[in-house]
Formats: sequence, C-alpha cells, structure tokens
Amino acid sequence: MMKLLLGLLLLGHLMVVTHGHPILEAPKTVTGPWKGDVNIPCTYSPLKGYTQVLVRWLVERDSGPVTIFLRDSSGDHIQQAKYRGRLLINHEVLGDVSLQLKTLEMDDKSHYTCEVTWQTLDGNELVRDEIIELRVQKLPVSKPTVTTGSGYGFTVLQGMRISLQCQAHGSPPISYVWYKEQTDNPEPTKVANLSTLLFKPAVLADTGSYFCTAKGRVGSEQRSDTVKFVVKDSSKPHKTNTEAPTTMQSPLERKSLPIFAIILIIFLCCMVVCIMVYIMLYRKTSQQEHVYEVASSTWMTLPRSI
Repeated sequence: MMKLLLGLLLLGHLMVVTHGHPILEAPKTVTGPWKGDVNIPCTYSPLKGYTQVLVRWLVERDSGPVTIFLRDSSGDHIQQAKYRGRLLINHEVLGDVSLQLKTLEMDDKSHYTCEVTWQTLDGNELVRDEIIELRVQKLPVSKPTVTTGSGYGFTVLQGMRISLQCQAHGSPPISYVWYKEQTDNPEPTKVANLSTLLFKPAVLADTGSYFCTAKGRVGSEQRSDTVKFVVKDSSKPHKTNTEAPTTMQSPLERKSLPIFAIILIIFLCCMVVCIMVYIMLYRKTSQQEHVYEVASSTWMTLPRSI
C-alpha cells in the first residue's frame, strides 16, 4: 500500500513538472544547405497564467554567446548587421519562435540558443532555453524530376498553354537546361536555359521526347528521365472503338440476371399460361351450354307446332 501511495505521489509530481510550466522543444542538430535557407525549430505549448514577454536568439562565438535577435514589448530587433535581411522569427503562431535563416554561409555553422521568458500571474518570471547545433553542408544537386504545370499530363491538345517544369535539390544556385531529342540526329537540341519550358501555345511540332539537366555549385551535372510530350490535333475527333466483338455472346453471358428476377419471370409466364387455359376452357363451356339451351328450346316447341 505504501509503494502505491509513493507511486501516485511521484506521478503527480511528474505531471506538475511536465504540465505545470511551459517547456521549450527543439532538435539537437539542424543541417542546412550552403547558399540555401534553413529553419531552426523552437516551439512551446502556451499555458494559462504564463505570458511570453521576451524572446532571444544567441549564437556561440569565440568570445562567447552573442545575441543576434531580441523580441520584447517594443518589437523585434536584429542585433547583428551580418543577419539583417537574412533572419526572421515566426510571429504568426503563438508558441512558435523558430528561427529562419536565409542564404547560409559556411561560417553560419555554430551553436544557436533559443531563449524564452514568461511572466506569471504573480509577477514572477520563468526562463527556458534550448541549444541547437547548426550544420552547413555543400549539397550536390540531386537528379531532377520533370512535371507539368497543370493536371493534363504529358498529352495535350493543340493550342493549349502548358509548361514542363524541371526541379532538383541542392546548394543553390542551380542552373537548368532543356533538351529535345531528334529522330534523325543522335545529338539532342537545346531548347531552353530555364527550369520551366513553356509552350504558348502548344503546336503539333512540339511533340517529341524531352529531358532536362541540373548543375549546382557542388558535384556533377545530373540528367532527368526522358518524357514523351504529345500534342494532339484539336480539330480531329477522338478515336472511339466501334468494332464488333469477334465472338457472339448470349444475353445471359453478357449480363447475368439475379436469381429472384429469373424466378419472377418464370412465375409470370406460368400465370399467363394459366389465364389463357382458363379463358379457353371458359369459352368452350359457354358454347356447350348455349347449344344445349337451343336444343332444349327446340324440343319444347315441337308439340305446339304439331
């Protein structure tokens, strides 16, 4: 019994520690691409009775931690010129104070500290912080993928405005080149130097096989898969299959009827036959009775005529 009580007390204490105060959540490490953008997460769940009054981001330098961003009652302040125009802190979602850093340089790799200060109802302050290591890598360009700028796929009608898009990942800037394969020449023809190949509008001569290449700051040039782009003549009707089947099928083979429908049909047929037989017998009986009545009437009138 004593162990159970101790367990309940320990559980209650853990619940108070866990849910009684705001807790910052952040990863231990974040990796961003050189010359690219990165988001360093730092969040907490807002609690009643705790008001956020201060947010600070610090970066570790040789001389120690240096404040690079400060948010207080007067607004947001970027403390270092190096980060002006490159640093942004989320302010749209309460509890999200993540740091967004643009155009990463190799010397941006360091340890960053996310620090939040809350004020309680009794006027006291609570401070929590988390340290995140930022790593900067020179990422080679990945194999590019080709997609269309609409939901029509790679087969379109003549006269439509459509684009083919080439996309790869890696350290920017990434340069793209579009090629079209030739049937009479093994060397493809260069058709564009942009990530988007635009047809405005698409004509029949645009039909063919296309692929794109991507080249980044690091690594070799990468080539996408070849896609078949087809432009159809919009003046011609679509071909439909009107050929008759090669083998004849009975109605039951083409579409089988439910068992209750078959039973109903048989029952109705039997009813029709019975009705017809009844009518025929009724008519025959009526004729016989009519003949009998005529004969009886003639026999009864004969003595009177004599």
